[in-house]
Amino acid sequence: MKRFRRHGQESQRDRLKQELFQFNKTVEHGFPHQPSALGYSPSLQLLAIGTRSGAIKLYGAPGVEFMGLHDENAAVTQVHFLPHQVELVTLLDDNSLHMWTLRAHKGLSELLEIGRFTLTGPPGAPPSVTRVTAVLPHSSGELLLLGTEGGHVFIVEVPGFRELEERNISLDQVASSVPDDYIGRRNLEHVEALQENPVNPNQVVIGYGRGLMVVWDLEKHCIRQLESVWWTEDGGYILSSHSDGSYCRWMVGVDDVNEEEEKSDIPYGHFPCKAIMKIIQLPTEDGPPFLLFSGGMPRASYGDRHCITVIHGKTHVALDFTSRIIDFFVITDGLQQKGDPSALVVLVEEELVVIDLQTEGWPVIQTPYLVPLHSSAITCSHHVSAIPFKLWERISSVGELQNTHYSKKPWPITGGQSLAPDPPQRDLLLTGHEDGTVRFWDASGVCLSPMYKLSTAGVFDTDADPNDNMNQGTEGEWPPFRKVGCFDPYSDDPRLGIQKIHLCKYSGYLTVAGTAGQILVMELNDEAAEQTVEAKVVDLLQGQEGFRWKGHTRLDVREEPVLFPPGFQPFALVQCQPPAVVTALNLHSEWKLVAFGTSHGFGLFDYQQKNNVFVKCTLNPSDQLAMEGPLSRVKSIKKSLRQSFRRIRRSRVSLRKHHVNNAAKLQEANARLEAELAEMELAPVQRKIEARSSDDSFTGLVRTLYFADTFLSDSSHNSPSLWAGTNGGCVFAYMLRLPPVEHRADEPITAHPVQTSSSKEIQLMHRAPVVGIVVLDGHGAPLPEPLEVAHDLARSPEMQGSHHLLVISEEQFKVFTLPKVSAKMKLKLTAIDGSRVRRVGVAWFGSNRSEDYGESGLVVLTNQGDLHVVSLPSVKLQVQYPCIRKEDVSGIASCVFTKHGQGFYLISPSEFERFSLSTRCLVEPRCLVGAPLHSGPQRRPQTDGASSAHSAARRVMEHALLNDESEYCRTETC
Repeated sequence: MKRFRRHGQESQRDRLKQELFQFNKTVEHGFPHQPSALGYSPSLQLLAIGTRSGAIKLYGAPGVEFMGLHDENAAVTQVHFLPHQVELVTLLDDNSLHMWTLRAHKGLSELLEIGRFTLTGPPGAPPSVTRVTAVLPHSSGELLLLGTEGGHVFIVEVPGFRELEERNISLDQVASSVPDDYIGRRNLEHVEALQENPVNPNQVVIGYGRGLMVVWDLEKHCIRQLESVWWTEDGGYILSSHSDGSYCRWMVGVDDVNEEEEKSDIPYGHFPCKAIMKIIQLPTEDGPPFLLFSGGMPRASYGDRHCITVIHGKTHVALDFTSRIIDFFVITDGLQQKGDPSALVVLVEEELVVIDLQTEGWPVIQTPYLVPLHSSAITCSHHVSAIPFKLWERISSVGELQNTHYSKKPWPITGGQSLAPDPPQRDLLLTGHEDGTVRFWDASGVCLSPMYKLSTAGVFDTDADPNDNMNQGTEGEWPPFRKVGCFDPYSDDPRLGIQKIHLCKYSGYLTVAGTAGQILVMELNDEAAEQTVEAKVVDLLQGQEGFRWKGHTRLDVREEPVLFPPGFQPFALVQCQPPAVVTALNLHSEWKLVAFGTSHGFGLFDYQQKNNVFVKCTLNPSDQLAMEGPLSRVKSIKKSLRQSFRRIRRSRVSLRKHHVNNAAKLQEANARLEAELAEMELAPVQRKIEARSSDDSFTGLVRTLYFADTFLSDSSHNSPSLWAGTNGGCVFAYMLRLPPVEHRADEPITAHPVQTSSSKEIQLMHRAPVVGIVVLDGHGAPLPEPLEVAHDLARSPEMQGSHHLLVISEEQFKVFTLPKVSAKMKLKLTAIDGSRVRRVGVAWFGSNRSEDYGESGLVVLTNQGDLHVVSLPSVKLQVQYPCIRKEDVSGIASCVFTKHGQGFYLISPSEFERFSLSTRCLVEPRCLVGAPLHSGPQRRPQTDGASSAHSAARRVMEHALLNDESEYCRTETC
């Protein structure tokens, strides 16, 4: 009977787990890492970006996103949409072509790969014959023209990728039609460009690498016109750009040419210039055309600039980007791109920039997605769930004041329809950056949109010039440069870097801490204010002798008043001495206290009275590394490695002396050496659980700080307290005495260390680093956040039953009773699977079947990249999912959890991967893209019976896709 009951309980628990937990990687936020190709469909109004890692990403209206991944580990070099179709073609640097389509399935669109193709040349032909260098999707939507390195042009039917050998344009065909004097001075090298005549789709211009251009008639299989690759809208002119920084305009189909009609120009001559990589000319309805080209800068003076020049009438601007240009295109008004140019879209290596071409001054249009998160390197992140509406509106308002330089035009890429439900709550993601800024992002939905940017550099004296406006060029400067884009990886002072952030969503108080031991406390102000920020220097060494700080100096605070714009404005500043990196930070806005910790100790600051309450030094006398700055620490690591290799080298020499002829023993020694090196790298994973020496480096480093109103002196009187956990496995507890509310501004706060049964702190047996501390109330629930109960957003904690202290170390979870601080239960992690806790957070998991049911749990990320959910208060493992590669150390270190079972981690310097462990809280793209309405019949070259055969093939393919029968179909995660 007992066995049956236990089995029933287990089955019920398994069903409950299915209601609460489900792991999904849902969406990628930010800018794609290492983009390599750009494409755009005017009919679908979708943007496509390919990357060096083989990813293909599609974007439309905000919330419309798709992602595919090629099986091949090869870079995407070109992306082309088929005109008036939902298919696109990608070319990889392994010379393979891939066909993708957007297929509707259960009311949503999916990005699928439906075919792949590689050109094959005749037996014995060199690879250059079929190495694809240019791709032209024909306007019929049924042909691909492939120019190759060998000078040939292959014609392929799509979507089936059938080569039409009888239609191919061989090098011999072109050479036989070109006069000998052209062949003599211009070799027919690789095909550089292919362009279709906008008026006559039977005519295609082929541009060769050495400058020769021919117009080929696809119907008559012959050259129409020599002398010559942008074809103007009326089909009368061709523009060609060249490696010397010049461009030429050629008339097509006219024998008697006026010299003024054809011209050659070097816009930034007369000195040698770099190549113009791409050129576009677009007409306007009532004025001169737009001429746009990339490159062409004077080689000696500005050869390192990344520019796109825009010329319209007398207006001439060289848009100067901060990273290499990948590609660009222009969006025009009206159907078939026939209207006036409206926006210039530029993909550079580190960001996407969109320029409004219809507003005076050509301002930038703010991007709702693809924002470069790494405009300055991300150093930390902090997530806040369920922001109150009033605070959200205030942050949005001050953020809008920062965006007055952006265009008022709406986002021009509007393809598809987002069917995702409205976010149930407002969430913020805050990122700290190397340049001392904190950026606020709307993380409520699929798009991670910028809201507000806070800079802390103005508080300090740095080398930055506050009057330096990078966006303005000097009047009369030539070329007429104008800086665009927000990617700026350079920091004026690395000490400004933000390391920790804590925002109270109820009070609007924000505290940030930095690399040089600075802690700023800020309050949200809707108006600009001029004020002086006084610094409070806190000595964490408390006068201990024998220690000398070898790192950087602390930041100098501005003595004169500083004008702070509307937004978060600092009113208190703490500077730690020594000025080491702040490793732990916590804010209690109800008590108006900030706790901070470094590798030397921790302190408590009263930001209402602007006084330090107490300081505790945790530095171990033998820990000399904690007294060294980052540069000194690198030297120490190098010295340690150097000594290890010297020891290894000596052992090898000794082995050679004593066992010259013993190859087996030498091989055994080498194997032992490799094992030793592997043990050095994988020590956190594979080593047995042994007590760490108190002489280990950084044992005094403070890893976590926690405020709690709980029982410390006895079981009948609760009091405010501060808990601190260190890298050496110590937990310190301090009882705080707060004066009454009416005397809070006058009477000081006092703090007393808590005396346990044996000492003033808890020392874990194995000295494993403490990464988290949680106090559970009488019902076993985590204590609510400060002011959460006062705002009626959480129930009051149960103060009748006994409280428990949960200490999370890298190796285990241990529960202590309060106030006696005696061990009650524990859950071992390292002893079971060898993994170690790297990140931990408390989350609420709601059931997907019952709105009223949910459970609190610990979300844990290990050094193996696995996610665990641990139940509270029973401390039992519930589920485990693989999430991050264990080799991705930076990704694991960057992970941040939300309060409702989601999380973010960096998959590259510019992208967050979003995941969910909850069945109820799931943010993912849900989009639909319909087939474009064909705006009119296109004249397509006819070939024998190929037309009917191709139409039949297309009908078969479409039928297979609609019925999920195609053997080519391969679903990609979105």
